[in-house]
This record gives sequence, C-alpha cells and structure tokens, in this order.
Amino acid sequence: MKTRKLTMGQAIIQFLEQQYVERDGRETQFLAGMFGIFGHGNVAGIGQALHQYSDSFRFYQTRNEQSMVHTAAAFAKMNNRLRTFACTTSIGPGATNMVTGAAGATINRLPVLLLPGDIFSTRLVAPVLQQLESPTSQDCSVNDCFKPISRYWDRINRPEQIITALPEAMRVLTSQAETGAVTLALPQDVQAEAYAYPSQLFEKRVYTIPRPRADVALFNRATTWIRESQCPLIIAGGGVIYSEATDALARFAEQTGMPVGETFAGKGSLHYNHPQNLGAIGATGTPGANLTAREADLVIAIGTRLSDFTTASKTAFQNPNVRFININVAEFDAFKHAALPLVADARVTLEELATAVGNYHVEAAYAAQIENYREKWEAEVDRLYHLGHGPLPSQSEVIGVVNEFSRPEDVMVCAAGSLPGDLHKLWRTRNPKQYHLEYGYSCMGYEIAGGLGIKMADATRDVYVMVGDGSYLMLAQEIITSIQEGYKLIIVLVNNDGHSSIGGLSRATGAQGFATRFRYRDEGTGELDGEFLPVNLAANAASLGAQVIEATTLQSLKAALQEARDAAHTTVVKIDVDYYQQVPPYESWWDVPIAQVSEVDTAKNAYEEYEPAKRKERYFL
Repeated sequence: MKTRKLTMGQAIIQFLEQQYVERDGRETQFLAGMFGIFGHGNVAGIGQALHQYSDSFRFYQTRNEQSMVHTAAAFAKMNNRLRTFACTTSIGPGATNMVTGAAGATINRLPVLLLPGDIFSTRLVAPVLQQLESPTSQDCSVNDCFKPISRYWDRINRPEQIITALPEAMRVLTSQAETGAVTLALPQDVQAEAYAYPSQLFEKRVYTIPRPRADVALFNRATTWIRESQCPLIIAGGGVIYSEATDALARFAEQTGMPVGETFAGKGSLHYNHPQNLGAIGATGTPGANLTAREADLVIAIGTRLSDFTTASKTAFQNPNVRFININVAEFDAFKHAALPLVADARVTLEELATAVGNYHVEAAYAAQIENYREKWEAEVDRLYHLGHGPLPSQSEVIGVVNEFSRPEDVMVCAAGSLPGDLHKLWRTRNPKQYHLEYGYSCMGYEIAGGLGIKMADATRDVYVMVGDGSYLMLAQEIITSIQEGYKLIIVLVNNDGHSSIGGLSRATGAQGFATRFRYRDEGTGELDGEFLPVNLAANAASLGAQVIEATTLQSLKAALQEARDAAHTTVVKIDVDYYQQVPPYESWWDVPIAQVSEVDTAKNAYEEYEPAKRKERYFL
C-alpha cells in the first residue's frame, strides 16, 4: 500500500480539498476553504499546513471566532447545504468563542466543520496556557463544550485517528437529515506529529446527495387524506428551498388550489404575489395565513421543524379534527405533531403527490377566501410601507424603501431584534434566495458575518445587511474582512438607541421596557433611565474601513442606497427610526411566561391576559 508521510495538520488539509458532493448530476467541491485565527493551539499545526498548501486550499483571516462560524453557516445556507467552510481556532478562548456559532449552525441544520486546537495529548507539560483543569479527569478540555451542540464530535489523540474520523465527519456534514456543526478537537502537539498515511485517503471522494422517496403505504394514506380535506394548508419551510423544490411547490399549489404559509427559513418558497401565497405564518405571520391555520383540517408541513414561532406556541391550529402530514428528510422532524410522516425529499414527494391526487382541487368558496386574504394583506403592506410617520420614520417604512429599491436577485439578511418579525411579515420576496433570516437561533451579531458568507457564495448579487444598533454592537468586525477580501456589503444600520424588540416584549409582559434603552444610569433614580449614551455608530463603522452615509429621511435613504450600490466596497447606511412605532401582531400569539404574582400593576394585568391565551395551547397526540 502506498503511503504519504505528512503531519496530521497537513493530512487534514490534503483530505479536505478532495471532498466533493453531487446532486442531480451536478458536482461541486464541498469545502470552499478555511476561516481562522491563529494562536498557540493551531499556528504550528493546521496553520503550517494551510501555509504550505495555500495555493490549493484558500485560507481567510477573520476577526472573531463566533463570526467565522456564522459566515460559514450563511455560505452553506446560500448553497443549499451543498458547500461550506471549515473553521480553525487556537485552544481556550479561541475555541469556546465558536460555541455560539456552532449552536446556531446545528439548530439551523447547516453544515460547518470546526477544528479547534486542544491541550497537549502527551499531558507532559500540563497545565498549558488556557487549559481548563479537571480534578476528576485529565481527558477534559473546554472543547467538551461542543459535545451537546455538535452533530459529530471527536478528539484526535493520535495522528492516525483521522483516517477514520474524517470520513465520519464528512458523512454527517453531507447528510441532509443529520447535518449541523461537526467538531474535531485537535491537540496542538498531535497536529504537528507525522504519520505514513495511506495514499487512498487523499483521493477524490464524491458524496451523492440522494432524493429519498416516501414509504408507499404512508404515501398512499397521505393521498387519501388530501382528497378528503376541505380546508388544507401547506406550511413551506427551509427544506423546500434546500431541496430546490420551489417550482414543484408552485405547480402543486396551483394544481390543488392549496394556500401556502411560509416559515422564516421557508420564505421565498413562492414569489410573494403567487396567488396561493398567504405569506408569513405563525407568531410573526399575516392575518390570512393565521386565520387559515386556525380552521385548517389538514396541514401539510414541508421541510420545517415546526418551531414555536411557526406554530404560535401550538395555538395556531384550533380545528379539533386537524391532521398533519410532514414531508421531511429528517425522521425526527417528520414525526412532530403526531403527523403522518413522509420521510422523504421535498421535491420528489411534491412531484409524486401532484400525480397521485389527480384532479383534486379546493372548493370555490375556499379559493375565494384565500384570494380575499391576499388582497387585504397586500393593501396592509402598502399602508405600512407608506405610513408617513414622523418626525422619525418607522421601521416598516425603512423596510419598504429597501425592498422597493432592491432587485429580485439581491439578498436581504437579518437575524435578531424587531427587524426579523417585521421582515417576515412585510418583505416582498421575489426570488428563493432573496430573503435570508437566521431565526432558528436568532443570534445577535449574525447579520454582518452572515452577509459576508452570502456574498462569498454568490458575488454577483448585492447583499443588504439589515441590522439594528443592538446587534451591530455585538459583532461588527467582519466589515474588515469584507473589505480585505473585496466582498462588498450594503449594510443598513437601523438605529433606535436600544433593544426595541425586547423593549416591546417587556412592555407587553408588564416589565415596562426595563433596561432596554441605551441610557446613562441616573444618580437620582439609580436606574438606567438617564440621558442617552453618546454612541456614534457611524464613526465606528468608518473606523473599520467602511464608507458611511447617514440618512435622515426616507428620501435621503433612497439616495444613500443608490450611492451604496454604486460604491466599490462595503458601505454602511445609517438611519434613525422611531423606537416605539412597531408593526402589530396579526391573529397570533407567542408564549412568553409572565410572573404569576407581582406587586407591579402592569405585570398583574399582563398575567390576566396571559392565562386565557395559554389555555389555547394544544397537545397533538
């Protein structure tokens, strides 16, 4: 058997650059490169290998370990999980700073390969710098934190262990059902150790991404249920887009007349003005989608994990006879809500259902109701886009300007704060990839890092990063990386001097917006209710190398967006909005537990409203 003597770090890089995936006859390299920050835990191992093979496997220098994982996850999402990046860090804080990003990737079912440095395998020089010592085990490090949030985890204590570990890591990363963060903890001494690896390890490998079909008996039962349904509803999740099933969904919805509600990850499954599209569903949904869900006798959930936002904390479906059909490649998700589980690919299943249901179509009265809901909602969006609010504009008006200015092929990215709920309702999506929300984890700081990953996935599109001041303050450093690598972002920084989303939630739950504004502590009251802090976010963005434009009106915002589109590199457009003017909820609810007892009247009143609402939550057994 032929062998190649390499360090473990070198062998990992040589292996990764030979990994490919194939779906529907299209083949692509799975790993687009590696993000990293070097420290003593990886500089002489993985770092040396990346330097040695820099001509064939590209390395990108990032500014924050959490954000590099966000960037990789966004890149993977934009590529329908068929490509991703690896991320490497030093031991200690470099590694644990990736934990938040890793959790987000796994929650959102997005493949990311994590290669954190680890403590010495020999243990001779322990405790090394940044080592967490345990009195109960010497085989413990901070990298054990990744275990519960990784879909696959391993610590490589001998160089030859990667011969079996790397293929297992790729098995999980390329699985549409099992994918998420994969962590291989790499002790810094083992990274530099040499071994005679079998040459076959470094040959090109192609992983076929299958399109599994549903069990025949379950499929036939699903067909019967559809034919029996009077008020069916489709919930389109992210799996519709990942499976490239958007055209199949449009044809099936047109053929049957079934209305479609979209989750955060599934928004864009249909063009916003498709006659069957009722828009967002759930806690941040439209009135038409939520009213339809309330009365539906059959819910066909496609590629969704049915989170509490989608189900309005299990209050959305009130028909006592409602039944569920879940189409999902992941068995875990297919069985939710005691559904009839079709563990299968979304596109293939929709195509086969279209044939199986034949001439089934919803009744004329139901079709007319769907059309009526759509017309009323489009009028409501127009109203919110053009409120004429002042003196500061409303957030909905800013969304309207950006939406109407952007082109169908452009991408809007967001993650946390009040923007996601407003965007879910109001953004008129004209392309399956135009709307990019990280809302499985709703991680503050994802936006700019995620925008970079989107731009790296498709540099032909303009990327509009919509981010609130609270999220911007969490993680803005990848502005530097976008400039360094020449990936232009258009960052719309919406400032309201606080956490508007949580402020509204706090007021609704009786806590009166406590500690949600950016203010000095008042010496008289002892509370954070003094003057506003003199934070200059525009100056901050400029200091990171971005071009900055400050807009004060909606008209100047339009001009600023045009200037940003014409600019050569990343541009931040900052605009102040009204903190209190928010888009209302529509026919929905979200369970946020409220204090059962309190000495504060607003909290008492909030609980009186909470208790009857909670009684609408249902078990589906």
